[in-house]
Amino acid sequence: MRNGFRGPLKIRLKRIALRVLLVLAIFWGGSIVLFSFLPVPFSAVMAERQIGAWLTGNFGYVAHSDWVSMDEISPWMALAVVAAEDQRFPDHWGLDIGAIQKALSHNERHENRIRGASTISQQTVKNLLLWDGKSWVRKGLEAGLTLGMEAVWTKRRILTVYLNIAEFGDGVFGVEEAAQRYFHKPASRLTMSEAALLAAVLPNPIRFQAAAPSGYVRNRQAWILRQMRQLGGEGFLQSNKLY
Repeated sequence: MRNGFRGPLKIRLKRIALRVLLVLAIFWGGSIVLFSFLPVPFSAVMAERQIGAWLTGNFGYVAHSDWVSMDEISPWMALAVVAAEDQRFPDHWGLDIGAIQKALSHNERHENRIRGASTISQQTVKNLLLWDGKSWVRKGLEAGLTLGMEAVWTKRRILTVYLNIAEFGDGVFGVEEAAQRYFHKPASRLTMSEAALLAAVLPNPIRFQAAAPSGYVRNRQAWILRQMRQLGGEGFLQSNKLY
């Protein structure tokens, strides 16, 4: 009797799992198509942060971003994140295989200093559609969805969405919110130095603060400024149709 009961139960669980996967696939696919031209009202990471705050009793926390088009963002900000996070962004198809191989080789030799290899495209997918954290399941989904997004979106669109949903501090999402919070000006008026400072906190915006930058953040800001100049400034964005 027990085995006879387990058989139908297994079948039901498989059907439920397949239905859940189908719903998620439709949701993810639909989101990629819709947000290829519509402003993004909120991201998965924003929802995760908001729910987490409510569960801990922090009802004053509000995770939101003010959507702005690329024309309303300083070109220095677009250049800064490319220089800091993904200099091969214009050339790859979402996954930078060379960077992944280098990161794996580095991590094998330095277990206490793990290096990531996520592209701006992968970070956009993770922030927009997935959850925070590290797991092979999430990385697999991230890779597949990134390839799908790259097939539908332009590089300019990916960069625009990334800048609008990236986390720049505790409860600070999107470049417009960050510019207003830290520099009391719109994102369109960010200087080269200010853009580099915002990009410098992206690896860990909770630990690294643009409002009170540590020595490490200042050093990273200086490195990003050098990379921005080496890439060729605004000409790099225009030649690659990113701005």
